[in-house]
Amino acid sequence: MEWICVPLLLSSGIHLGFTQFSGFNCDPNYHSRFPGERDISVYCGIQTITLKINLCPVLYSGYTDADLALNGRHGDVQCRGFINNNTFPTAMLFSISLSTLEACGNTLEVSTSQSFNAYGNISMVQMGNISGYIDTPDPPTVISYLPGLVYKFSCSYPLEYLLNNSQLAASSAVISVKDNNGTFLSTLSLVLYNDSTFSQLISIPMSGLSLKTRVFAAVKATNLDRRWNVLMDHCYATPSGNPNDGIRYDLFFGCYKDPQTTVFENGKSQMGRFAFEVFRFVKHKNQKMSTVFLHCITKLCRADDCAILIPICGKRRRRDTVDEHVVSGSSSGDAVITAGPIITRSGESHPHGSSQHLNAVTSALISGVAVLGVTCLGLFVLSLRLLRKPSPSSLTGVWNPSFR
Repeated sequence: MEWICVPLLLSSGIHLGFTQFSGFNCDPNYHSRFPGERDISVYCGIQTITLKINLCPVLYSGYTDADLALNGRHGDVQCRGFINNNTFPTAMLFSISLSTLEACGNTLEVSTSQSFNAYGNISMVQMGNISGYIDTPDPPTVISYLPGLVYKFSCSYPLEYLLNNSQLAASSAVISVKDNNGTFLSTLSLVLYNDSTFSQLISIPMSGLSLKTRVFAAVKATNLDRRWNVLMDHCYATPSGNPNDGIRYDLFFGCYKDPQTTVFENGKSQMGRFAFEVFRFVKHKNQKMSTVFLHCITKLCRADDCAILIPICGKRRRRDTVDEHVVSGSSSGDAVITAGPIITRSGESHPHGSSQHLNAVTSALISGVAVLGVTCLGLFVLSLRLLRKPSPSSLTGVWNPSFR
């Protein structure tokens, strides 16, 4: 896994005067200056991004620690840093969790480029670039004699890592619902489970799931009253987290359904439920593991009209009846929600089958040899008994002296 850190600082303005460093670990001989690029350090960690800023030049510029905030969110306490006065020089620390990286206005951009995989083959790799800035607030006046400070930062992670370790926007979608009383928002989420009761969240071992393992998926809606249900129009899988990936495999849409896919509930409540057997993408044939991302195109429909929107395969309905209910029953545009990655093993799906067959053949051979051995032993014992039995002539004959 590779992380890329790109710190950048921009500053402008005119020096107002010397700022006292009272109470802070600053040396006027070294820190009586405006900030520079070397004053920010970026650590792209596996759980958090940590930003460390030399606070002394900030104080010299006429600002306090309370003036620094992420992405201009100066009114949000959670988007401010905290002082570490146990170091020299005094540092201002900001911590950004990968699970809530968009909370303070940080941006996530996905890019695709060619790279070499672990087997030396060229493959397309998707990277998630997280970027943002730390700045000082604009004064409420027309002019200012204080410099405007802007610290820019950036970290890059493999997109699969972010999707697997974070709750990003890709795992949920916000859909606008039109009601008689106006418009409100509902959040849809796609959750994966291990069991048919949809109670145990999926647990993927480090070695990946075996092929044909059954996975249970549920599309849930929040902020809904009883008049609305969830309708899954189309669910499919891709090898990457991009729903528009050119390589995809359809699980179900319309009247088509993958033979290993079972739809338990759709359009009947505020949850859609289905199950499928995991597989591998052929493009991962040279890799030990395959990644599978699940996508569902989902909409909300009125509870009384959802049944009309679900296709009745093998039967015809009157066109005017269908059109009438589509207009009145649908509530909004489609929302695409994503879950994954599901890691599967790319090796043989049944590694124990051949060994079981071999054990059966071996048992049959051993049994045959045992039966043959018992038979041979019986014949040998019978032969010995026949050889030890005396003949009739030796019992009635007379001794011949010529055989001395």
